[in-house]
Amino acid sequence: MAEFDEYESLPTSNSTTHMIAGSMAGILEHCVMYPIDSVKTRLQSLVSANRSLGSVLVTMIRDEGAMRPLRGIGATVAGAGPAHALYFAAYEKLKVGFTSTGSAHHNYLAQGAAASAATVLHDGIMTPAEVVKQRLQMYNSPFRSMTECAIKVYRSEGLSAFYRSYGTQLAMNVPFQCVHFIVYEAMQNATNPERTYNPMGHVVSGGVSGALAAALTTPLDVCKTLLNTQEAEVLQRAQKTQISGFFNAAKMVYRLGGVGGFFQGLQARVLFQVPSTAICWSVYEFFKYFLTKNGLSDGGDGDKVTYEKQDTRMSGGSGRK
Repeated sequence: MAEFDEYESLPTSNSTTHMIAGSMAGILEHCVMYPIDSVKTRLQSLVSANRSLGSVLVTMIRDEGAMRPLRGIGATVAGAGPAHALYFAAYEKLKVGFTSTGSAHHNYLAQGAAASAATVLHDGIMTPAEVVKQRLQMYNSPFRSMTECAIKVYRSEGLSAFYRSYGTQLAMNVPFQCVHFIVYEAMQNATNPERTYNPMGHVVSGGVSGALAAALTTPLDVCKTLLNTQEAEVLQRAQKTQISGFFNAAKMVYRLGGVGGFFQGLQARVLFQVPSTAICWSVYEFFKYFLTKNGLSDGGDGDKVTYEKQDTRMSGGSGRK
């Protein structure tokens, strides 16, 4: 009698699996790669004299202490958990909902649309956390803690300060996530067509998809960093009290850094995203598999998503019931 692998047959009526797996993936992804993210933020500074990932990291540790690259990590954890939980749950639900016939794994239009919609929800939570995180990451940051930063920014700039870069964040993350998810799904179709739990396949697919998406969207990330940090020296040079809007940020980046200014931190961004997305997908797929295998997200036998309408098995017989 055939034994069915339930890994790719998760209940649509129960998004708990996707939310738990997504939350764990988001927290671990951002925590493991946080020091590189801190360096990336410094490299994207329009007034930074350092242009090497290694030199910035060494300087941070030497001049500001060994723990300086981790400053602001609390804001990331607070945002990444709920943001990724909502993101993956929405993506998994929507990519199937947008697929009228056949397999959602092969419907790249549905995947892109689902990723775009899920990004709007994700960034609504993550953008304020990014503002606090990046202000704590900057050189000579006047803030000592996540709470102090959030309170002072609110008092001096208002609630809108936390969403000043939301439009730019979406302009960056919608194409980023479309490329990211479509490339990931395409690589899984090519290297893991049966969609079994394949840790190495998830790592490779996640890393490659993250690298391509990161490289293509770096100019938007530079503009987002400027909008989030509102660096004092940049504002002084521009003779402004604040910079608002993507086009104003883009003009300022070009004015101070030329075309090359849009690609500041490219190496750090790609180096951050390759392991970051590899970690994210491998952790997400593991928890999705683990929770399903152990019946921790039992939704009954009724409304099930069958991404691949075939009898697929775990390689080597693992994960069978």
